[in-house]
Formats: sequence, structure tokens, C-alpha cells
Amino acid sequence: MAIAPNNVVTLNYTLHTIENGEKVLVEQTTTENPLTFLYGVGMMLPKFEEYINGLNEGDKTSFELSAEEGYGEKDERAIAQLPADMFKESGLPPVGEVLPLQDNEGNQFRAVVVEVTPEAVVADLNHPMAGKTLNFDIEILNVRPATEEELAHGHSHGADGHEGH
Repeated sequence: MAIAPNNVVTLNYTLHTIENGEKVLVEQTTTENPLTFLYGVGMMLPKFEEYINGLNEGDKTSFELSAEEGYGEKDERAIAQLPADMFKESGLPPVGEVLPLQDNEGNQFRAVVVEVTPEAVVADLNHPMAGKTLNFDIEILNVRPATEEELAHGHSHGADGHEGH
């Protein structure tokens, strides 16, 4: 079955970025722990979905997404000064820690701590992959129609349609 909207796709991928001319491994799935998602509902980067559209079980592909096609260019203004008293209970985080944050509309996102002073924690609000070219190696493990329940929920319930219940 070819990948098309409202299919559940299970795949393995290896993601690299290029840092100072060198290929750097960012993350990699395994057959024991693959990526499974509902295709065509906006869960994945649009260009990622475009590159795997029409592939079948067993197919392999490699492609590159520019920063613009991935998580966008890095915005140097996307820096937040978080008051140190926000961290009274948990303690001040170290530089490099990823903070789970939420905006006034309830949207969740992550920020990376770039500086810590006694008065404030300075956090970079850019996505960690912003400004980076993403290199993917993909192997399609399974493609199946989504169940009615998955379509109603707007996400996959795993490779077999029943995980996580």
C-alpha cells in the first residue's frame, strides 16, 4: 500500500545535520522503536511528508530539508529572560537544559537555557533544529489505513492501531 493521506505510516529514520562541514547524528530510530504517525494531518513537517508520499513498505529514500523547509531560520530575537524566582522550587537549571514552557494560549514548546544569572535564566525560544539543514535516511516499515478511531482522534494508535489504550 502506498503512503497517502489517512494512512498510518511506520518507518525508521536517521537524522543528521551538517555542523562545520561534518555530518552529525541527531537521532535514529530502531526497528524495535520506530516512528509511527498518521500521515497527512500536519503531525510531520510538510516537506518530510511530501518526500515520502507514495512510498511503499520496504522502500528506502534519502532527502535533505533546508532550514526553511524544516524548522525555519534561527531568530536571534527569540530570547526570553525568565525571572530566577520562577525556579525557586526546582532550582536554577544548567546551561543547555531544555525547559518545557507554555504560552498564554496553552501552546507547549521547549526552550534551551543559554545563560544563568542570579536574577534571570536566559532561554533561546528557537526550535533546537532551527537554522539547520536536516538530512534524512528513511526506510518504510509498514503502511496501513487508519482506523475510524485514529481518524477521530487525529493521531496514530501505534503500528497495530491499538497501542496506548
